Amino acid sequence: MSPPIAPVGWSRWLVPPAALAIHLSIGQAYAWSVFKPPLEDALGLSGTQSALPFQLGIVMLGLSAAFGGTLVERRGPRWAMTVALVCFSSGFLLSALGAATEQFWLIVFGYGFVGGIGLGIGYISPVSTLIKWFPDRPGMATGIAIMGFGGGALIASPWSAQMLESFGSDSSGITLAFLVHGLSYAVFMLLGVLLVRVPRPTGAPTATEQAADGRPATPAGPQVSARQALRTPQFWLLWVVLCMNVTAGIGILEKAAPMITDFFADTPTPVSATAAAGFVALLSAANMAGRIGWSSTSDLIGRKNIYRVYLGAGVLMYALIALVGSSSKPLFVLCALVILSFYGGGFATIPAYLKDLFGTYQVGAIHGRLLTAWSTAGVLGPLIVNWIADRQEEAGKHGAELYGTSLFIMMGLLVVGFAANELVRPVHPSHHLDAVTPEKGAPDVGRRQQSEPA
Repeated sequence: MSPPIAPVGWSRWLVPPAALAIHLSIGQAYAWSVFKPPLEDALGLSGTQSALPFQLGIVMLGLSAAFGGTLVERRGPRWAMTVALVCFSSGFLLSALGAATEQFWLIVFGYGFVGGIGLGIGYISPVSTLIKWFPDRPGMATGIAIMGFGGGALIASPWSAQMLESFGSDSSGITLAFLVHGLSYAVFMLLGVLLVRVPRPTGAPTATEQAADGRPATPAGPQVSARQALRTPQFWLLWVVLCMNVTAGIGILEKAAPMITDFFADTPTPVSATAAAGFVALLSAANMAGRIGWSSTSDLIGRKNIYRVYLGAGVLMYALIALVGSSSKPLFVLCALVILSFYGGGFATIPAYLKDLFGTYQVGAIHGRLLTAWSTAGVLGPLIVNWIADRQEEAGKHGAELYGTSLFIMMGLLVVGFAANELVRPVHPSHHLDAVTPEKGAPDVGRRQQSEPA
């Protein structure tokens, strides 16, 4: 599939909507919990079993992004978005077959494995293209797209719940809901496939020319290949930064409803199930807003400074929840919203941070490899919070006492991430593309000019 080159007069502002069409669709993953209770009742599953499709999907997201990143760079965003469309929609169709035949393994395979590949390829598909279109505001550009992933659940959650109410929550109703999801998302994602364009690669236009003919400014700064980036300490420091930030955020996100219920169970104003669901919706909104708000702020104050905010202020928010959170419901909610905004902002800012350090040459492939930190955090965060809460409950504790140890562990992880961020320095010139010879295993300079720009 040939990369679609932007014609003269093409507006770069048409590219973010194309990215949003993909990310709003695959962001449905955050709404998987809507299907958990019906699946447990219809197929006789435990809570742990019903979480398997989601967990495998997140693992496959990181793995497919890591192993497919270079291929996405080479073949361009339209190819990547098409692969994402086929895999993500096929995952739902396979899940529909699994629900119809009451074969849960087919749902795990379809949604988790096949759909998870669509998640990973779809997640990174527009990143380097957006950065090349918006070299002046990379944080804002990637924030707009990745905001869609955080906000996808705001659409998918009530939509899925309404379908299950209309179709029924038995196996046949779940089958129809999966089927409608698969077909609907295929149509919506197709809009992104048809709309996306890559910038014209020739010349170094002025700002006026950029607006006139759809060419972005020629990228400046270092250019580092994906293979060479793995050999730098900067890559691994950012891996730690992302992993720690995501672990701290996803620990609250995954346990949000029971956590706020437990925190105020022994107070005169306990939290109802309806209020807890509203709290989860607020967290999703904060996650979404943080992706565009904080990433845009990073264009003004710099990537290292914004991660100082995420990690340093995150420690303060967790400390407030641990020490006085159970005494003030507004304070608890406010601190949780700030933490989730940092969680979303961290995802949206990391591509721009990578661009600053490694350039635009293979930033999508580098980003894909870095997302293995997400796979790790997706297992680590919920494991810490749930395992410790279970042990505390067995010890006879209840309420806010279930989470105290977890909260202090999260504070420690954020401190580790803060220290890693402080150690980040510009990449040594020996790793730059012009300095690395083909004999060392990196592409030569000539290939950079011929490389697919997306």
